[in-house]
Amino acid sequence: MKKTGKLMMVLALGILMSLTGCSKKIVEGPRIGVIQLMEHTSLNMIYDSFKEELEALGYKDGENCTLVFKNAQGEQSNIGSIVSSFQSEKLDVVVAIATPTAQSAAKLAETTPVIFSAVTDPIEAGLTTSLEHPDQNITGTSDEVAVEQILDLALQLQPDLKTLGMVYNVGEVNSQTNIAKAKVAAEKRGLSVMEAPVANTSEVAQAVQVLSEKCDALFSPNDNTVATAMSTVTQITRSAQIPVYVGADSMVMDGGTATIGINYVDLGKETARMVDQVLQGTDVSAIPVKVFNQNLSIYVNADALEALQLTLPDSVAADPQLVLLNDPQ
Repeated sequence: MKKTGKLMMVLALGILMSLTGCSKKIVEGPRIGVIQLMEHTSLNMIYDSFKEELEALGYKDGENCTLVFKNAQGEQSNIGSIVSSFQSEKLDVVVAIATPTAQSAAKLAETTPVIFSAVTDPIEAGLTTSLEHPDQNITGTSDEVAVEQILDLALQLQPDLKTLGMVYNVGEVNSQTNIAKAKVAAEKRGLSVMEAPVANTSEVAQAVQVLSEKCDALFSPNDNTVATAMSTVTQITRSAQIPVYVGADSMVMDGGTATIGINYVDLGKETARMVDQVLQGTDVSAIPVKVFNQNLSIYVNADALEALQLTLPDSVAADPQLVLLNDPQ
């Protein structure tokens, strides 16, 4: 009985040690916090390519660095809780993916460098007063939307386009900036505009339905709320036989008709390089915000063209920057 009792005690102690983390591997090296606003293709592409580039730079999670990843699931309250938890995490750098996340993470910059990704207008968002010389211990990558070029592409695909519907989350600073630009660009091109602002994903379907009944096409910038609901947007607009022009290549992948812009993989990679610079000792103020607005590609959804019975003009079809997505060929 005594031997049995001792054996049971040893087994219990072993289980207790495993549960309490006594056997947990201690990882030396930098600790990198990452906050992602929500799940959708654009942001997922950024985080995935960010991790891949970090590894290419020699940072292997669990071996010589630690990635502390948190997804806010689109809830502002979650972002606040994550930021609060990060204040006690002893992190070497924090990465904030998307504008609302970066704005909340800014309070961490008092003690920890913050690198943002996919912030359309960092100055308007209050993250810095200078793109060239960041002055708040925050820098990062900007996904500026080529609004005028997107509307020109829309007119090439739809020469008879007259009324453009705009759906976006009025609470997102990046969307406010791009919609303001889009309205000016539309007026220059003689287009009428109808707006349907939303507050969350549950309002997107109704907004798109209303616009689809009154407009020749829809436009949504790189709006996180709309991007999350692209399957719904696609279903409604294809049923109504109207195109959707969007602000991100990933939104084209998810059913949008076309855009002109950057590859979000490049955005994630550059964000990783900035993190590396910080970890190597470069001061944040010496790392300019990188605005991705050069060497843009034309992204067109081949399935959407077929479903909407649209034909690419020769000038677009022959453009070396054309990328056909969802093309069965």
